[in-house]
Amino acid sequence: MGDKSLQKRKYIIEKARNVFYRNGYRAVTMKDIVEACDISRGGLYLYFSNTKELFEAVLAEEYAGVGSAMEKAQASHATPGEVMLQYLDEQKKVILRKKDNIAAAIYEYLFENKPVKNDNPVKKLFLENIAALEKLIADGVAQEWMVCEDAAEAARNIAYTIEGLKVSAQTIGVTAEVVDREIEYIMGTLGMVVK
Repeated sequence: MGDKSLQKRKYIIEKARNVFYRNGYRAVTMKDIVEACDISRGGLYLYFSNTKELFEAVLAEEYAGVGSAMEKAQASHATPGEVMLQYLDEQKKVILRKKDNIAAAIYEYLFENKPVKNDNPVKKLFLENIAALEKLIADGVAQEWMVCEDAAEAARNIAYTIEGLKVSAQTIGVTAEVVDREIEYIMGTLGMVVK
């Protein structure tokens, strides 16, 4: 794909994200995306064949930001504890984001597209996130920044806690203080103190 094609694809994804944010997943049609992008139907179909494929591209962009934050922190030679705290701070921003949050659309997508094995992109990204956390915790233990007997179990617990907070934020609401307490608890289970 050339530069113009990549830019056009990115533009479509950005506009589609806004449509999914406003309307959820189920209610969005390709016509809605055509209107939001102000392009022809044929122009849209050059890039995406249906709303599911387009939403999965939106998801890839959404989750890329979280993963790149962890990679960036690791590349800066931060300690495993600092990387963990930066990761949790990024998650906090996602949890507390009221405006422009596509969580409701993600859950609609998941209910409509049941994860089978690892072919569902949300499940795949979730499992990749757990693997990255497990490696981070194992590195933290090896470098004596963290204390943990089972890095895999700790990573799963952290991922499920974060996911639970995301659901709670969308349904019953959570405050920054609640999220901060959970972050302190997570860090404490790894033998670290948040200041």
